[in-house]
Amino acid sequence: MIKLLSDISQINLQQWRELLQTARTASWFQSPEAAVFFAKQPHFRLFATAVEENDMLKGVCISYLTWNGGVIGKPFTSRAIMNGGPLLAEDISDDALTQLLQGVRASLQKKSVYIEMRNFEDYARWRTIFEQCGFSYIQHLNFHISTLSIEEMEQGLWQNRKRAIRQTQKEGAVAVLSPTLAQVRDFYCILKDLYKRKVKTPLPDWSFFEGLYALPNVHYLLVEFQEKIVGGILAVAVPHHTLYEWYVCGEDGLHERIAPSAYATYLGMRFAAENAFSRFDMMGAGAPGDKYGVRDFKERFGGTLVEHGRFLYINKPILYQLGALGVKILKHFK
Repeated sequence: MIKLLSDISQINLQQWRELLQTARTASWFQSPEAAVFFAKQPHFRLFATAVEENDMLKGVCISYLTWNGGVIGKPFTSRAIMNGGPLLAEDISDDALTQLLQGVRASLQKKSVYIEMRNFEDYARWRTIFEQCGFSYIQHLNFHISTLSIEEMEQGLWQNRKRAIRQTQKEGAVAVLSPTLAQVRDFYCILKDLYKRKVKTPLPDWSFFEGLYALPNVHYLLVEFQEKIVGGILAVAVPHHTLYEWYVCGEDGLHERIAPSAYATYLGMRFAAENAFSRFDMMGAGAPGDKYGVRDFKERFGGTLVEHGRFLYINKPILYQLGALGVKILKHFK
């Protein structure tokens, strides 16, 4: 018997945690902790859909609705994002997966311009089911770095990256692995400036990062130079599985002979290797064929370039096309 669940309170918490431990598609973003966190955020709206087969949890989809421009802009910019892709049991049936995806569509169809599942794992075995349910597959790259040992992790670093990290350490930059909230605020200010000047996409406000600070499996790993925070990484984790590089930044170019952004990413990789994570996930490297400076930056840390793509369902085609055009114009004038 298949049962669709449309509210987070209906999901068996113990089975949910067990599925996170056993599923190949597990990610922090599909965890109970992430769901509770996003449900409390004023600028996001959480949607949870799950499916059971014979009273056993087989799939969970945690999406959050986000938008630009306040109340006026919300109807035109609302998008449902599912970081990590669905959490699926290896033995989920085609019927159960179909009902799960149909449930996701039904809950979000009138509320979002589109639904985007940003996969961190390979969903190829289920791709036909996704497409039958109306989700298009979009190619998207990522880097996975093995962190089974420090030696293996460091062996993959490009020589110029190794030199930059050694030089940064030699000049006196140090790792701050248990920062104060004030130090995290300094990191956020650097990140905010980066998004304003270069990235030019929306960044959550300070309260979002402050709320993450006290959560389990959330790690701020910062870089300090001359008693000042100059960069860092916000990483989230599935213990003994994967550490995800969610946000990273640094005051590159402001301090001679140090590379805070590169050193911050290295801190994340080393933290993963030292704390029994099997992998460091860089959370995206753009679309194949597109020029993308971030991919060039990430490539120098070694690892494996993977293409697990995204699944996209467009609820409002006209608004989606207008939004895509706006993004292209914005990027053109960066």
